[in-house]
Amino acid sequence: MKTEIEIEEAILKITMKIKTEYPELSKYLEEMPVTVPDTKNPEINIKILQDYYNSLESLLKKYTLK
Repeated sequence: MKTEIEIEEAILKITMKIKTEYPELSKYLEEMPVTVPDTKNPEINIKILQDYYNSLESLLKKYTLK
C-alpha cells in the first residue's frame, strides 16, 4: 500500500501531465466531485486520496483512448 505522501506525489504528477499535455481536460479537474468536499471540515485520508488519483487516471485513460 502506498503512503499518503506517495499518493500525493502521484496526484501532483498526473495533474501536471493533464495540465501540460492535455490542457483541454483542465476544466474537468475543477468539476470532479472528489475535489469538492460536502462537509465544512473534510477529513482527507489515504482512501480519499487514492480514489481521487484513480479518478484522474480514469479521466486521462478515457481521453487518450479516443
